[in-house]
Amino acid sequence: MKFWNYKNALLIVLAGLLPATVNAADAIKGEEVAVLTDAPEVPPPITRKHSTKVIVNLETKEVKMRLADGVDYTFWTFGGKVPGKFIRIREGDQVEFHLHNHPSSKLPHNIDLHAVTGQGGGAEGSFTAPGHSSTFNFKALNAGLYVYHCATAPVGMHIGNGMYGLILVEPKDGLPKVDREFYVMQSEFYTKGKYGAPGLQPFSMAKAVEEKADYVVFNGNVGAITGDKALKAKVGDSIRLFVGNGGPNLVSSFHVIGEIFDKVYVEGGKLVNENVQTTLIPAGGSAIVEFKTQRASTLILVDHSIFRAFNKGALGMIKVEGEENKEIYSGKTADGIYQPEGGVIQEMGAEAPKQVPAKNLEERLAGGKRIFDTSCFACHQSNGQGLPGAFPPLAGSDFLNKNKDKAISAVIHGLEGPVKVNGKEFNSVMPAQLLSDEDAANVLTYVYSMWGNSKKVVTPEEVKAVRAAGKK
Repeated sequence: MKFWNYKNALLIVLAGLLPATVNAADAIKGEEVAVLTDAPEVPPPITRKHSTKVIVNLETKEVKMRLADGVDYTFWTFGGKVPGKFIRIREGDQVEFHLHNHPSSKLPHNIDLHAVTGQGGGAEGSFTAPGHSSTFNFKALNAGLYVYHCATAPVGMHIGNGMYGLILVEPKDGLPKVDREFYVMQSEFYTKGKYGAPGLQPFSMAKAVEEKADYVVFNGNVGAITGDKALKAKVGDSIRLFVGNGGPNLVSSFHVIGEIFDKVYVEGGKLVNENVQTTLIPAGGSAIVEFKTQRASTLILVDHSIFRAFNKGALGMIKVEGEENKEIYSGKTADGIYQPEGGVIQEMGAEAPKQVPAKNLEERLAGGKRIFDTSCFACHQSNGQGLPGAFPPLAGSDFLNKNKDKAISAVIHGLEGPVKVNGKEFNSVMPAQLLSDEDAANVLTYVYSMWGNSKKVVTPEEVKAVRAAGKK
């Protein structure tokens, strides 16, 4: 009986000590200021094995920036960019969050972090007038990749103007090591003018309510991660993309052309799917995708609701340098014409929106660049180099520079059959482009001004004359 009492007493004492021992492992040790980054960069992985106090400083600011070439927009931002800063903390951390609203702001703002368990995800404790700061605290209870956004009324307008970002709560054991991590966030914009309409475009509440987006983009603007700003990698790299969808309305069908996702952390949580081609990311949601590069190529990031990619801006690039492994993908091994319907060239697309005629060369070049970036770059590439064996180069093109009328005819009437450009044979079909005389003159003048070409200027009158003469 005495032994029973002693043993049970000992068990009771141990039972009282165990929770304290477990909690000690999660005890907050020290403090640090969070490293915040602009997209597409990501803060470094967390290597510490304990929880700490993390201080986050984030500023809201209203900034006029580029939405597309020739198009500006007044963005409402977290940190002066769209999307907002990437925040990286660890499961179990105690976060002291400081939200600062820049004195130049015209409106109050707050923040709803989907990683926060509490009233409004922090929105209730962070409503901040211009020129003021607010502070609140939260415990990072759940690992995962979470969206944050402004939740000041009208909430849709604040999100629709650019107020969103991602916060990663790393699991206690961390994420598997990879060679490269990138931050990509999709969102849409609703403007009074149509896609590409120049000037400072205001927000359209009517279009936003009807969910008729003019722009669907990655990282805040058209071309944010294309061309010279494309993401960079090497053959053999393991890549992790932290992908968010700020919305405010549309679901993303996220896909990388030329790759298969080895792993997808579904909706940014712990459930992992493998060998995935396209993953859905809801508005206000996220996903973590991982893959390994196996040959040199330019991988194309798209929303596979495909008109959003090629007509509204939801397109990015990862340029992978290294060996072209022909066993994995050979490239074209044969080329020929197949025209069972008689080789009739089909017109594609609809007439470009009318624009004010260019008053000078600068305006003609700007208009031409807009047309090229929306209609021509997919085949001829942003550097004018074309695609070997498929689409001839525009850069330093002897075909273009030799005869202006032939160049005009190729654009407005189309071109088929063998053609030699810079000493190389191409045998493909270029459909006629339904462009106005003004737009055709603008895009040709832009092409002539670029990539070592002859600087010729094409006028709408010259296009009209070639059009009247018909295809020869």
